[in-house]
Amino acid sequence: MSFSTQSEFAAALIDPALAVPDGLTAWNGSRPARRFGVYRNNVAIGLIGALSSRFPAAERIVGEEFFAATAHEFIRLHPPRSPLLLAYGDDFPDFIESFEPTREIPYLADVMRLEALRGRAYHAVDAVPLDAALVATIEPAGLAELTFVPHPSASIARSTYPAVTIWAMNTGEIELADIDDWTGEDALVIRPQMIVEVHRLPPGGATFLEELFSGAALGEAYERALAEAANFDLSANLAGAFTAGAFMAIR
Repeated sequence: MSFSTQSEFAAALIDPALAVPDGLTAWNGSRPARRFGVYRNNVAIGLIGALSSRFPAAERIVGEEFFAATAHEFIRLHPPRSPLLLAYGDDFPDFIESFEPTREIPYLADVMRLEALRGRAYHAVDAVPLDAALVATIEPAGLAELTFVPHPSASIARSTYPAVTIWAMNTGEIELADIDDWTGEDALVIRPQMIVEVHRLPPGGATFLEELFSGAALGEAYERALAEAANFDLSANLAGAFTAGAFMAIR
């Protein structure tokens, strides 16, 4: 099969509006439209299933039928580029954010970004979290200059909506209820051991960890967090980060 034929074959598998590629024949010499249609349907079902497994909260929010139709459109425009589907759909939240039928659910993309980060954390390299006791061995005068190596599974989810609460309600983490406070929420997503964890962060907490993850010194990260949240508690946030296993080493 030539490269052009392969490209036509792949494109026709994703887009049902395209005809069976030229050159394909069945055992009896006829054009295998029916067989190709079955194969095309199986491919679509498989890819939609892969997206459904990555974004279960989003599927619950919009319903299976709507999710499947949206996923099908995403697949048509953004077919997989690799036979490994672990990362397929990383750009699905961006697609959802600009997809006209989901404009009335503005928080949906952020919920999906949180779900995507959970998937990345699950498949991240295993590493032993830093023992907080090591920090106690550092001279107080040098604490502000400390820098940390982030745990390979750690990432920060940020949203101007209560995306963490919405995600938790649609995964069974907490019960469904009315949300009265629509303040934005941030979270640390991490897998320190076997289970992926989502830790909601206090005001300033996301900026603090983002700075530390990017290599900023502890003192600098604290100042930037304090500029964002005047009541930022350094001790509480640092303790929370250690408890969650956010770091792997001290530089």
